[in-house]
Amino acid sequence: MDATTISIGIIALVIGFLMAKVLEKKKASSTLKNVKKQASTVLKEANIEAEGIKKDKILQAKEKFIELKSEHEKVIFSRDKKVIESEKRIREKESRVSQELDKNKKINKGLEDKERDYNYRLNHLDKKQKEVDRLHKNQVVQLEAISGFSANDAKEELVKSLKEEAKSDAMAFVQSSLEDAKLTAQQEAKKIILNTIQRIGVEQTVDNCVSVFNLENDDVKGRIIGREGRNIRALESTTGVEIIVDDTPEAIILSCFDPVRREIARLSLHKLVTDGRIHPARIEEIVAKTTKEINQEIIEVGKRAVIDLGIHGLHPELIKTVGRMKYRSSYGQNLLQHSREVANLCSIMAAELGLNPKIAKRAGLLHDIGKVPDTDTELPHAILGMQWLEKFSEKSDVCNAVGAHHDEIEMTSLYAPIVQVCDAISGARPGARRQVMDSYIQRLKELEDVAFGFNGVQKAYAIQAGRELRVIVESDKVDDTKAAELSFNITQKIQNDMTYPGQVRVTVIRETRVVNIAK
Repeated sequence: MDATTISIGIIALVIGFLMAKVLEKKKASSTLKNVKKQASTVLKEANIEAEGIKKDKILQAKEKFIELKSEHEKVIFSRDKKVIESEKRIREKESRVSQELDKNKKINKGLEDKERDYNYRLNHLDKKQKEVDRLHKNQVVQLEAISGFSANDAKEELVKSLKEEAKSDAMAFVQSSLEDAKLTAQQEAKKIILNTIQRIGVEQTVDNCVSVFNLENDDVKGRIIGREGRNIRALESTTGVEIIVDDTPEAIILSCFDPVRREIARLSLHKLVTDGRIHPARIEEIVAKTTKEINQEIIEVGKRAVIDLGIHGLHPELIKTVGRMKYRSSYGQNLLQHSREVANLCSIMAAELGLNPKIAKRAGLLHDIGKVPDTDTELPHAILGMQWLEKFSEKSDVCNAVGAHHDEIEMTSLYAPIVQVCDAISGARPGARRQVMDSYIQRLKELEDVAFGFNGVQKAYAIQAGRELRVIVESDKVDDTKAAELSFNITQKIQNDMTYPGQVRVTVIRETRVVNIAK
């Protein structure tokens, strides 16, 4: 019973398994059919979409082709049009050239006719010239026979007489021209110069190589000297200034050719005396601090001068050099004050003459900048100043005016004579400069010696501080014509051989004295 039941169970299981496999196979077959059907549907849709995309791309390609073709046709049309225009211009040029050639042919033909006519006339003139030369020779021979002079002798005599006459006429013409120039130009020149001088009035101060440092009492002198003179030695070594302590009450003398060092020493002494602590270490500290302050003050002075004059764009090194002018003097005249005055004079005079006053003012301020060099040099200050300005890219007119204001180089601009004249005006102002007596006397003597170098001069006197030279001539050796010639020659000699401020008037005096004695 148990075995039969087990067998039936096994058979039932096998039958169930087989039935499950059959059902699974039918389900798989149905699923496969559905998948194939879906795949077929997707493939059809993909083919339809691909055909649509293909058609769109073909249409786009056709449109692009049509667009490129249209652009290409436009380019070709434009090139054809340019070629047609070029051919048209070439044909027009060929037409003009052919017309010009026809004209040139006609002109050449006319020139050939004129050349033939000219050659014919030239031959005729040659024949006439030969005839005239033959007649001239005959006349010369006849005149030599009548006058008893050869042609060369007569020519020399004529040339000699013409030379004398021309010389006399030339002197008369020069004298007349000078008088006319004085009448027409002197009044206007005086007006410009006087107006310029009146508008620029400044105070002049005379600096020298000595400064006096005042003290409250003489007891401070001992502290300044120090034990065994150590303080005064320290001051002299650090400042480079000679300090003279003598019997002058309540005063110490500072002696130095360099005004900057002298000013540093003066300010340092003032600070030391005010502070009361005077010893070598303190002296070195105060001198170093004062030196920095003076250098800064130099820059500030240069800036103020440039701003006051309205000058812009000046190089910082040139501004510093302008500030150093405050501590320099020229023949006793403060160099910065002199340069400022010359700048204002140049500006006004340039405006009166219709020139640029700013350029003139710039040249006037910088004209003596070569007098404050950092190092020793043998160049004239005008040339050195010009080289500095060229180094710092100043304008050519300014450089030439600075270099030529003492005639070291040729004047190439109208600003150069203005600077020269204004420099002389500033220096010639009464009390502006301190002249050295020896050089002053020597200049007067040289003026008189120039006059004595000419024949017929009896006496010569330099008067009015060398601004006029009076020459007395011997009346029997110099007539009126020669007196005028002598005055002109002396003037030219002074201009060429001497250097002098302003102008020198040469007056030649010729007098005849007739003395009779009644008995």
